[in-house]
Amino acid sequence: MTLRVSSPVSGSVVALSAVPDPVFAQTMVGPGVAVQPSTAAADVLSPIDGVVVTLHPHAFVVAGDSGQAVLVHLGIDTVKMKGDGFTLHVVKGETVRAGQPIIGWNPAAVEAVGYSSICPVVALDAQNGALTDVAPDGPVNAGDTLFLWHP
Repeated sequence: MTLRVSSPVSGSVVALSAVPDPVFAQTMVGPGVAVQPSTAAADVLSPIDGVVVTLHPHAFVVAGDSGQAVLVHLGIDTVKMKGDGFTLHVVKGETVRAGQPIIGWNPAAVEAVGYSSICPVVALDAQNGALTDVAPDGPVNAGDTLFLWHP
């Protein structure tokens, strides 16, 4: 089943290779794109319909009915913030819809403590070539399509 993956935040689409972390930049966990968020405080939205299978203040994974799972990581090294500045709106195991708020955060606050606020959006364990219609670099609104994932 082709899965439409939408942007969890508003900002600017950039290539995963631009993410200042080799795990993402070298697609070790899967292909995808990143979004450099606008700096305003905002809710981070679910990129797909599914179940929240992993939930941390700085990252989450939603798995769809087909088993395809999408990772959204809020910034780089933000695990070191120990949840400071992040507000969870859901619980692990909760069923969510695309566009539903998952976590509240403020990218400017992340940058103020010295971390990158860039948000990798990764198709976990997807094969190379499985993503099509990838959004070009440039502006994106939360909820806009980032890519289509063909299993």
